[in-house]
Amino acid sequence: MKNLIAIAGALLALSCSKSSSNGGGQPKTPAVVPAISINNVTQVRDTAVASTYTFAVSLSQQTTDTVTVSYATADSSAFANTDYTPSSGTLTFLPGNSVGVVKVTVKPSNLRAANSIFLIKLTNPVNSTLSTPEGNGIIENQGNNLGSDTTGYQTPSSYVGYKPLWSDEFNESTVNTNYWQYDLGNGGWGNQELECYTDSNATIAGGYLQIQAKQQNVVYNGVNSSYTSTRMNTAGKFSFEYGRIDIRAKLPVAPGMWPALWFLGNDFGTAGWPGCGETDLMELVGSNPHLVTGSIHWLEGNGQEGTLNNTYTLPGGADYSQKFHVFSLVWTKTQITMYVDDIPYMSQSSTSISSGTWPFNQPQFLIMNVAVGGNWPGSPTAQTVFPQSMYVDYVRVFQ
Repeated sequence: MKNLIAIAGALLALSCSKSSSNGGGQPKTPAVVPAISINNVTQVRDTAVASTYTFAVSLSQQTTDTVTVSYATADSSAFANTDYTPSSGTLTFLPGNSVGVVKVTVKPSNLRAANSIFLIKLTNPVNSTLSTPEGNGIIENQGNNLGSDTTGYQTPSSYVGYKPLWSDEFNESTVNTNYWQYDLGNGGWGNQELECYTDSNATIAGGYLQIQAKQQNVVYNGVNSSYTSTRMNTAGKFSFEYGRIDIRAKLPVAPGMWPALWFLGNDFGTAGWPGCGETDLMELVGSNPHLVTGSIHWLEGNGQEGTLNNTYTLPGGADYSQKFHVFSLVWTKTQITMYVDDIPYMSQSSTSISSGTWPFNQPQFLIMNVAVGGNWPGSPTAQTVFPQSMYVDYVRVFQ
């Protein structure tokens, strides 16, 4: 009996030895190969101190081997060293772990602009695969200039004594080319502006037109520009003579910005400027963000330009990028009056002109643009963070 027990024990020991060996017994359990993903982070940007954006990098399951993956930030509409501090490195997941973090510092700013985005890109996975290799860091700018922010002054869609003549509420997905056309090329008309006007810097989203000035190098007709923007007009498509026009807009206010809402006479092509007459409903010099100027220009008897203007400053230290305001023109045969939020601030009549001829008794077309630099606003400075935007909610014309 003892011999049988001894033989059975020997056979059992031999069996255990074979099953635990790396040789001809059972193979080792295969290693787990997890998939790696990274989340998006949306966070409000602080105006005074740096913010930390924390991204979670996750494995689809706990690892049995050490897992590593490389990460690095990349620009999208946000820019390294301007909006955020660039970061790169390697994440290591030890066996049994499944979550790591990447932290990125976003710099403080009171930039009034659309949300901006930077990226976290994952590469070079070891003992793993990539499921979601890219995460978005979405920076929500405080006090931003987003067209989707509808706070601010509103005007009615009808007035006693007037009938609607024409409007653009910007509810389509693209700019309506039945209404608008683009001026293309470098600079302004004698203003020594720095931008190149394109047909691609005007977009519509959420019921708002956005005209965006960008810092980017382009060459047009052999001339290099460091900025792009859009100047769009209704020449040959829509013009009006007398009545009321309301334009609800938010404005860029950084140094070097020069947004404008203005009109030229239909005979601009034959009479030239200023003989055709120019009506500037609103111009803003970005270095003075609280003030807009309204003007008229005409040809004096001596062949020189005549100008009459006035300004309006928002009360309480507010600036024109913080909320929407409505810029209105009420125009009769002999009188032009301009308003900000229904407050008259600039009014001239045909008797105001002592030399030359009052040209504001013929149809005019509308122009909207954001200039960069030039004789009046001066050049952008280190305080000017691009892109900069003017948002327009609606244009409504009544007669």
